[in-house]
Amino acid sequence: MQNQEIIQIIENLKGRRNYEEKKALKLGFTSLYAYFEDKILKEKKANEDCKKELEEIKADSRLKNKQEKSCGCCWLFNFVFNFTN
Repeated sequence: MQNQEIIQIIENLKGRRNYEEKKALKLGFTSLYAYFEDKILKEKKANEDCKKELEEIKADSRLKNKQEKSCGCCWLFNFVFNFTN
């Protein structure tokens, strides 16, 4: 079964079709369809990797925020300092 998205991309190439076919052959693909299929899969994988990295960064920042706020002595010092001033 062929992906309609890839078929539509190939149909919309118009003047760039020859260029893309040469590029696909140069990279070792048997057809233009296989070339675009691989290209789309790589883009999706890159997007997923980027999302995972962002989630890891968010999780790390949350951990750091919790660690900074969890110290009881610092909280007590800030409370007493703010209360007396």
